Amino acid sequence: MNFDYHSNIFTKEKVQLANTEEYLIRGGRSQFSKLASALEGIKEIGVIGWGSQAPAQSCNLRDSLQGTGIRVSIGLREGSSSKKHAEAEGFTEANGTLGEMFEVIKRSDLVLLLISDYAQSILYKKVFASLKKGATLGLSHGFLLGHLRSINEYFPSDINVIGVCPKGMGPSVRRLYEQGKKVDGAGINASFAVEQDYTGKATDYAIAWSIALGSPFSFCTSLEMEFRSDIYGERGILLGAVHGIVECLYRYFVDSGMSKEQAFINSVENITGPISKTISHKGIYHVYDAMNDEDKSLFKTAYSLAYLPAKEILQEIYDEVASCNEIRSVVMTTRRTAQYPVQDIDTTEMWRIIGTRVRAQRDTRSIDIHPLTAGIYIASMMAQIDILLEQGHSYSEVINESVIEAVDSLNPYMHYKGVSYMVDNCSTTAKLGSRKWAPRFDYHFTQNTLAKLKGSSESPTTLSDTASNTIPSDASSIQAFVEHSVHSAITELLKFRPSVDIAVT
Repeated sequence: MNFDYHSNIFTKEKVQLANTEEYLIRGGRSQFSKLASALEGIKEIGVIGWGSQAPAQSCNLRDSLQGTGIRVSIGLREGSSSKKHAEAEGFTEANGTLGEMFEVIKRSDLVLLLISDYAQSILYKKVFASLKKGATLGLSHGFLLGHLRSINEYFPSDINVIGVCPKGMGPSVRRLYEQGKKVDGAGINASFAVEQDYTGKATDYAIAWSIALGSPFSFCTSLEMEFRSDIYGERGILLGAVHGIVECLYRYFVDSGMSKEQAFINSVENITGPISKTISHKGIYHVYDAMNDEDKSLFKTAYSLAYLPAKEILQEIYDEVASCNEIRSVVMTTRRTAQYPVQDIDTTEMWRIIGTRVRAQRDTRSIDIHPLTAGIYIASMMAQIDILLEQGHSYSEVINESVIEAVDSLNPYMHYKGVSYMVDNCSTTAKLGSRKWAPRFDYHFTQNTLAKLKGSSESPTTLSDTASNTIPSDASSIQAFVEHSVHSAITELLKFRPSVDIAVT
């Protein structure tokens, strides 16, 4: 796809990401003065729903557009239990900023459809019928486009269709926006897309929406590429893969003679803590480069044994997403949940007892990065990156969906609340994806990576008893990692990183 675009209001910045050039829009509160001009013709923005994204986006938009005369309203279904929560944020029927969802859709110039993916698949026809001619439909996920394609339908021709997709969950979008009141540029990056431009103003509308959410930088994509990378990513390294990795590593470390608490630290806490923090501030390569020779040896062995098993599953996931099979699966599974509710994963000892105990006993001591854990996690991250690049996704999208969203948004929340908490409390689409694919990662790494590390000993008591020092690493695999073009692209995007970490407490 062509990643160039034209804006009448905002200045693009050209960046060199590896061997490609892209144009990004830098955010920050200095850009807020341009929002009214960019949103010319928009008198009311209707935010439909009150799930993960809607509370954050509605509050951020209202704050950013203060003084412009543009009203932000919330639309909910009749009898919604979320009404009291919207009212607590200042959206009320009395001041005209809270109403029945289809009434709000009918009167709004920009409609942000932030109801669940499944609800969109059920209600889209009524939503389309309620939109006035020339209105703009805004999506924060390409799921609806994928669903329409799966049933050979499309959007009405007399509206704009745009997307702004924050690379983090709603609470992150709000928390970092509030931090940005003191530190200019703090926020969650977002992609933007113009699927249909009926009025000729859709690009500026999309960019203005992204900037008003507090995005430090916004990058151009398409709704097609967005739903592919987003649904794929949450089944991969953002949620499904990390869930499967830590489950198998925890068992492996316990079987190797570690205490359960130390096994949890070396698996879960390692990924969500020091590994993520290092990648966030210094990039993927620095995790490896900062290791001593002994740790590098184990990292290289783990990486070599994990990369292809990870890539095999990740390629299957991408194919299922791109073909819309995964979207069909979400719709069908959601229909079944009334009879067969999705069960939480936090009932096992690992999550309910050990994880809770470890988090409660944290102190200021630093945790050393475990090279085995780092090798498997980074191999999975790199495999996801490679598949997205092979499928034509831009570097900015690849890095945001595979790296930045993981280490700057999701993993910090998992560190604070637990991986199991994230899996049990994320969107239905993400939860179903994690529950479906995490066991596959767990099984693959257990059978194809960790079993080889154990060697011939059936019950190793310590890591030194394993065969990790006798299994040679694949030199070509490690060379490909060390020389990978994504490292220079990440270094460039780190220049756009806010100077603050997300506050999760």
